[in-house]
Amino acid sequence: MDDFGSGHSSLYHLQKLPMDTLKIDQTFIRDMGKKSGDYAIVESIIFLAEKLGIHTVAEGVESEAQRKMLTDLNCDAFQGYLVSEAIDSEVFEKQFLNLEKKEHS
Repeated sequence: MDDFGSGHSSLYHLQKLPMDTLKIDQTFIRDMGKKSGDYAIVESIIFLAEKLGIHTVAEGVESEAQRKMLTDLNCDAFQGYLVSEAIDSEVFEKQFLNLEKKEHS
């Protein structure tokens, strides 16, 4: 489930929809070190996901401090500018998947 915690996502969906990964919306990640409420929400989402057997991905991770907090909370993965700026699929394949496009003759 993408952008969990904002928009039309709800706790109801966690129970009713088949899913294995929950992406925590970046609006909570952005200020989690500045606002205790955001930290508590992220902590609660990760805890709940763990209990339901759902992996977590934090969106919008831009600093090492955010990554450290998320790691300490047992967040499974994160994405954002700390990892990489937006890149096209061919660059992604070469950098992260070690795939080479084969030319057809």
